[in-house]
Amino acid sequence: MVRSLAAILILFLAVGVFGCGSSNSGGSHNAYVTLPGSDQVTGFQVNNESGSLTAIKGAPFGAGKAPTSVAIHPSNKFLYVANAAEATVSLFTIGNAGGLTEVTPRTAVGSNPVSLAIDSAGSFLYVGNFASNSLSVFSIGADGSLTESVASPIPISSPIAMEITPSGKFLYVSNANSSTVSAFSLNAGIPVAIAGSPFPGQAGPAGLAVDASEHFLYVANPLAGNFSGYDIGSSGALSTIGGSPFTAGTNPISLMFSLTGNFLYVANQGSDNVSAFSIDANSGFPTAVTGSPFTAGTGPIVLARDPAGTFIYCLNQKSKNISGFNVDSSTGALKVNSQQQAGTVAVPSSMAFVH
Repeated sequence: MVRSLAAILILFLAVGVFGCGSSNSGGSHNAYVTLPGSDQVTGFQVNNESGSLTAIKGAPFGAGKAPTSVAIHPSNKFLYVANAAEATVSLFTIGNAGGLTEVTPRTAVGSNPVSLAIDSAGSFLYVGNFASNSLSVFSIGADGSLTESVASPIPISSPIAMEITPSGKFLYVSNANSSTVSAFSLNAGIPVAIAGSPFPGQAGPAGLAVDASEHFLYVANPLAGNFSGYDIGSSGALSTIGGSPFTAGTNPISLMFSLTGNFLYVANQGSDNVSAFSIDANSGFPTAVTGSPFTAGTGPIVLARDPAGTFIYCLNQKSKNISGFNVDSSTGALKVNSQQQAGTVAVPSSMAFVH
């Protein structure tokens, strides 16, 4: 179990994957990837038509020790990185050509920060501190600077991944060591525990995903070898979907919805593939898409969706690269796109896009 948990901690994930704002000109937009093993963040220009990845001039860029998670402010002006081995968060400004410039000093947080989330208004940054069992909360200034809330840090067991619902009403956190999922309402940006939280889950919960309509929450459970489904009540409380937990591949660790919310994708770290499911809009029950699972790189640990919803990228731990798929929006099927593959100098752990 210790070895599996260490693999999980190299991740994450899925929150902060998408930026918001104006489109970049020239038929491309930018993406950024954290590389914990080399203390760097690298950047790519993403071709709007093919999804191909071209290194940004000057990349990779230096960060703190073991940068594990990345999040982009909705304005596309600022990028935040959680430095897991340094207990800090870095702030970078994003230049017109995509280059990153760090604004120092770095902001101190709890021990082993491994996940980040920004609300859709760009007003608050949330940091999950795995080793110190806490959640740090910061207000974001007009210049991207961080000011810690008087309510921060908030105690929580081993937070490893976070997901804010599209409306910004609720925040969900997977608690790896206690096999639970915490649920909070966001009151003027401050997380307030929902009655019944934390909710029981499977062993070692990791990645989270909420559908576009905020009806369902899904949680990847790599140690249990399955993924869980929950119905989201009006208060944000969770109740288990009939038939949950569900089977995917081996060691499902990360999951993500299609842009429309009709399809759910699951990265299976142990079987080197991605499972795809259609989601029943009433029950939340997942049904495997024809052709699923789809072959990925070796040791896929993170999924990231391009803002247009046309491409899905997979960060592969063992093969130290990024692989990509074209998405069939009508069937949910994935097709490997060799143009979207790019090597990285170290294991990639999270990916975020600007528009």
